[in-house]
Amino acid sequence: MLQKIKSKISLKRVLALTGLFILFSYSLSVPAFAQTITQGYSSDGDIQRATIVSVDSENPKKVEPASLDNQDRIHGVVVGQNDAPFTLSTEDEKTFVATTGRFEVFVSNENGVVQEGDFITISRVAGIGMKAGEEDIYVLGKALSGFDGETAVLSTTNIDDGGVEKKVAIGRVQADISVSGNPLFKPTQANLPGFLERIAENIAQKPVNPTRIYISILILIVSSVVAGTLLYSGIRSGIISIGRNPLSKKSITKSLMQVILTSVIILLLGVFGVYLVLRI
Repeated sequence: MLQKIKSKISLKRVLALTGLFILFSYSLSVPAFAQTITQGYSSDGDIQRATIVSVDSENPKKVEPASLDNQDRIHGVVVGQNDAPFTLSTEDEKTFVATTGRFEVFVSNENGVVQEGDFITISRVAGIGMKAGEEDIYVLGKALSGFDGETAVLSTTNIDDGGVEKKVAIGRVQADISVSGNPLFKPTQANLPGFLERIAENIAQKPVNPTRIYISILILIVSSVVAGTLLYSGIRSGIISIGRNPLSKKSITKSLMQVILTSVIILLLGVFGVYLVLRI
């Protein structure tokens, strides 16, 4: 029995199995290995390691600390030159940025305690992240460790929280970097052109629900179309009637003025309706 087993276990089979095991192990390591490649960028001055950065709007090879103003260009986190096996950069590109992988990130407790598994987004402090909420559009990645704002505090700063000064603590967490849209994001209002929102707020003297704005636009369009149609029909009919019977010009002109007055009244009623919808 033992002899049969030995005959089946040949040196070639052992070498083949060993080779397959090495190839399998290498294939598993490639994705993780590829994720640790960093890219060099230029910047205005030194940007500290663990700072969240965005790509400059005018120069795609330059980065700057991420903020609420440039969060739509959030790109990754600054790392050390030797934090990854491979770094792609030129002599002038001394700020190294990781867009994927597991690295340390500056965070604050602006939006509460950061716990393991929380999504990280940009805070009101440039370059510093915070726990993402339902109103945040973009996220840097997911926290792999926590920060409670009391232990391992690196610094504190004050921010303007709706006219009230608020003190926040800054620390570092390990995060899985993967810039994307926030899975928790829930729009609080419909997308409106900025000028429409400003006009509505100026009329109402307060923030206006987008639904009311859309209803107001509909009322204004309907009243304008009705008034315009009535006015066009009245003028056209009047001109045709005068052409056929010039002697009736006086009575036709009187009727035309009534049509114009009616059209203006309809339009004014529409404008008044818009005002009521926005103000109530």
